[in-house]
Amino acid sequence: MKERIQNFLHRFSFRTGIIILLICIPFYIISFAQMALPISVSMKGVLWVVFFGVAKTFQYGGLTIIGVEGAKRIKDWWKSKCNNKLLTKK
Repeated sequence: MKERIQNFLHRFSFRTGIIILLICIPFYIISFAQMALPISVSMKGVLWVVFFGVAKTFQYGGLTIIGVEGAKRIKDWWKSKCNNKLLTKK
């Protein structure tokens, strides 16, 4: 079952993986922001589990789509971007 899911997710492009990773951010925000709502503690717990679970699902799905090579690609892009900023400040 695990291999079937991984094979399905690996068919998507790098760009799709990045988009799915970005989708997890609002779900993380919602999972903690809902604690400020005036609802019962048990309902807050249920909402937190649901939204946090959805955020984790998007996170791991995006990471599976991107894979190791995609992570290296993002890391290299980030390093080059930081180096360019440091060079332009001098």
